[in-house]
Amino acid sequence: MLVVRNRFVAKPGCAGKLAAQLKEAVAAFAMPNARVLTDVAGDFNQVVMEFTAENLAEIEKRMQETMNSPMYRERMAGYTELWITGSREIFRIA
Repeated sequence: MLVVRNRFVAKPGCAGKLAAQLKEAVAAFAMPNARVLTDVAGDFNQVVMEFTAENLAEIEKRMQETMNSPMYRERMAGYTELWITGSREIFRIA
């Protein structure tokens, strides 16, 4: 089992908007064990969208499905304007 963590550092004043938009996308696509997190300590304006997958092939399949989905494009419209930088981490659950 893998945990995928997409980490964003939002522009000042945009973390709440970004978190809300990511929560909407997670709900729309019924991502397993997905959650959206915001910072309490660490980098300011940090927003994390985390979900699980069985393997790398499942992650790739899900990415292809969402990127080709008109609903995804509609729900995520403008999200790139809300953040400065980001990264993706993939962890194997021990």
